[in-house]
Amino acid sequence: MSLDSHLPAYKSDFAYQFDNEIILNWYPRRIMALTEPSNDVLELGIGHGYSCNHFSEYFESYTVIDGSESVISNFREVFPSSKAEIVEGFFEDFSSERKFDIIIMGFVLEHVAQPADILRKYRELLVPGGRCFVSVPNAESLHRRFGAAAGLLDNVLALGEGDLVLGHRRYYTVDSLTTELEEAGYSILRKEGIFLKPITTKQMISLELGRDIIDGMCKVAVDYPELSAGLLFEAASAR
Repeated sequence: MSLDSHLPAYKSDFAYQFDNEIILNWYPRRIMALTEPSNDVLELGIGHGYSCNHFSEYFESYTVIDGSESVISNFREVFPSSKAEIVEGFFEDFSSERKFDIIIMGFVLEHVAQPADILRKYRELLVPGGRCFVSVPNAESLHRRFGAAAGLLDNVLALGEGDLVLGHRRYYTVDSLTTELEEAGYSILRKEGIFLKPITTKQMISLELGRDIIDGMCKVAVDYPELSAGLLFEAASAR
C-alpha cells in the first residue's frame, strides 16, 4: 500500500485530531527541553507536521525524511514558512556521510515493517554521545486498560479502526520498547509518559476540559509511562 493512501488521517478533520494536537505538540516540547538549539538533528517522518514545525524553529540544523510526496506537500501547505530541510525517501533507503547529535523517531516504529532494522541503521548515524528520542503509542495506557476491562477492546494490543487508517502495525509497552531498543544496541537514558488519558476521545471532548487540565494530564504523565497514551524514551548507542 502506498504511503500516500494514509493521508486522510493526517488532515485536520481526522476523528482523533483531539489526541493528536495534545500528544504531538507535547512531546516536541519535552525533547526541546532536553536538547540545545545548536544540536544537528535528523527526524524520521513528517506525520501531522507538528513536531517538524516546532523543531525547524528551534534547531539551527534540522533535517526530516519522509517517503510520502502527499504528506510532504500537505506539510508545506499547512506550514509554508517552515525552515525544515526535507528529504523525500524511505527510511530504509536513506544514507548520509553526516552524523547527527540527535535522531528523533516520533511515532514511527509502530508504522514500519522492521522496526529493529530501523533502530540499528540509525544508531550508526549518531555522533559519539549522540542521542535518539523514540515515541510510540502505549498499549497499556489507562484508557486502553479500561477499554479492555469493559469489553470495548479484545485486548490492549488490539488495533482499532483509527490505527488502521493511520497505518499502524503494532502497539508497544514499556517492556517491549525497552527490549527492542536494547537489542538494537541502545542504552536507555530516560523513560517518560505522554498524556495520561483516562477515557475515550469522544468522552474527553464532551467534558470540554480547559487547557490547564490537559497540560496537567501531560505533566503528570511524565512520571507514569506505563499508564500514559504514549511513551517517550531517550537512548544512546551502547555499542
